[in-house]
Amino acid sequence: MLEVRCIFNLLIWLIIIALFILSFAGILFPIIPSLLVLWVAFLLYHFAINSSELTLVFWIAMAVLTILLIGSDMLANSYFVKKFGGSKWGERVAAIAVIIGSFVIPPFGIVVIPFLAVFTIELMQQRSSQEAILAAVGSFLGFFGGALAKVMIQLLMIIWFIIVVIM
Repeated sequence: MLEVRCIFNLLIWLIIIALFILSFAGILFPIIPSLLVLWVAFLLYHFAINSSELTLVFWIAMAVLTILLIGSDMLANSYFVKKFGGSKWGERVAAIAVIIGSFVIPPFGIVVIPFLAVFTIELMQQRSSQEAILAAVGSFLGFFGGALAKVMIQLLMIIWFIIVVIM
């Protein structure tokens, strides 16, 4: 019976590791819900291996980090569009275009669609092509800023999990 339990635990751990890796793939392929994948890994550990190790503090911290992770894409995009001279409409369109771009020509749509959308919106607002391109470059940099923030937050969540489980 002990052997079966060890094999079961090993299988669960392999699935958890695969889910952690898959969560990072979700940064480039937004069709993969990174957050959901991370939470499935945490919940799988909690319900299949040890339900007492992940404390209330852990779950609250993961909830806070989840909120930060959700906002990182939109905030980074809006920040960079604004920083590069984009309008309020450019900021709003950039945030919406990130979501739409996730489903259009993955993984490139998440970069191309916001770029084109911001460029178009800025031109429609009587901005020069140079100003429109600059704002669109801001959306491009916003994607990379958001992706970097997501990588850092996801790493923090996974490292926190590992520390709690090992200690």
